[in-house]
Amino acid sequence: MCLVAIAIDQSRQFPLVVAANRDEFFDRPTQRLGWWSPGAGLPDILGGRDLKAGGTWLGLTAVGRLALVTNVRDGHTDADPAAPSRGSIVPLWLRGDLPMEHFWARVALSGYNGFNVVAADFQQGVCFWGGNDGSYPVRLQRGIYGLSNASLDTPWPKVTTLKQRVAEGIAQAADTAKLAARLFEALADTQTADDEHLPRTGVPLPWERTLSPAFIRAPEQRYGTRSSTLIVAERVGRRLFTHVVERSFGTGTAVALLRQTTLRDWPPRYTLGTPTRAVAQADVTDGEEIALSGAPAQRRRSLLPPAHGRAPRASRAGAASAKA
Repeated sequence: MCLVAIAIDQSRQFPLVVAANRDEFFDRPTQRLGWWSPGAGLPDILGGRDLKAGGTWLGLTAVGRLALVTNVRDGHTDADPAAPSRGSIVPLWLRGDLPMEHFWARVALSGYNGFNVVAADFQQGVCFWGGNDGSYPVRLQRGIYGLSNASLDTPWPKVTTLKQRVAEGIAQAADTAKLAARLFEALADTQTADDEHLPRTGVPLPWERTLSPAFIRAPEQRYGTRSSTLIVAERVGRRLFTHVVERSFGTGTAVALLRQTTLRDWPPRYTLGTPTRAVAQADVTDGEEIALSGAPAQRRRSLLPPAHGRAPRASRAGAASAKA
């Protein structure tokens, strides 16, 4: 995952919106959106899957956990080819047996190349962002956040633009279908940033230009945007329906494949430690059209509890590990 915008509790109708592009080499084998098992006795994951290393860049579980990961682009430092795959970070969180401080201590000490991770447990009403640059994990509150191959909300042009278009879509769209159309249009933007506003990450300037749009196509067609994924939670009456839609692309620019599913009563309400029932796993279907229902929203509690004072950080153990 190389570009993502996340909106949490910005709308009563759409309390959770995730719009994301995954950029990767086209010869890396990939499984499209679907439910898959990370191992015996572990919760099934809804998401795509990297068939080379076995992990994923974005996934969720029926009981209310969600995670995504991006790499950090640093042309000044050579990546370690022997480092573990960053795609293993997401399934580690989605197992559901680690609180944030223990999860963070483990990933901070595991020798990954540079990464960002967003990890949420909606049943507990928490969402965090962290990276392995020595900083502390940050607890996210209601807001719109953007992430690419630098720290959270680093104002790269494509990050700033996607956040703005997500905010506009949430404010103006009447239903999920209209919102999804606007978000997919934003994720398909091929506008290259002008040199004045390009990030300087240590890679050659032509490559910096190539990587600057939301939707990437390298000139030699070996690397680019492989998929665009939306997660849109919509309130219909007193219930939540979360639509997960993935567009997959080949080396051309046309849409090649579309998969989608809808989860009822997901994310679960935060319960301050009292478990809620898991949602049923909905089938994932193929299709060429996005046909998602919309209905007037009614007032309901937010996904995350209100902030009280300063947002908590990870435990001292996790913080110490992050510095190591």
